[in-house]
Amino acid sequence: MKRGVTTLLGMLFMSLSVLSFAQNRADAEGIQFFEGTWDEALQKAAAENKPIFLDVYASWCAPCKLLKNNTFPDVEVGRYFNNQYINVSLDGEKGDGVQVAHDLNVQAYPSLFILNSSGEPLVYFAGFLKSGDFIELGKAGIEQLNKK
Repeated sequence: MKRGVTTLLGMLFMSLSVLSFAQNRADAEGIQFFEGTWDEALQKAAAENKPIFLDVYASWCAPCKLLKNNTFPDVEVGRYFNNQYINVSLDGEKGDGVQVAHDLNVQAYPSLFILNSSGEPLVYFAGFLKSGDFIELGKAGIEQLNKK
């Protein structure tokens, strides 16, 4: 009986450890980008009445790589943006990104947009931002959204 209780407690502890690790890993991953089409992202934003953060990048773009490797993985950035936005990242030279970049008149990479849930631009920034400045961009988007 004692051995069964010990085994059960051990299994419970391991399960809780795995769940805790999984949650910490999710937080540590920074921004979680939506993995569907642009139209699906718009539908999700409309259904959840949530604004969109859109990163339009190019594979050859050095500042885009800095964002991807330094800013987007930041824990605080992830917490803020994952809570406030539907996050979308599109290559402006491939797939859906070509039309979206054209529609939004992208002139430089990276182009960072905050859009309302209908896909209308509220805030735009081109270039690299460190984590703190990037969160401020996100807050500016929410402020613009609340003004309308």
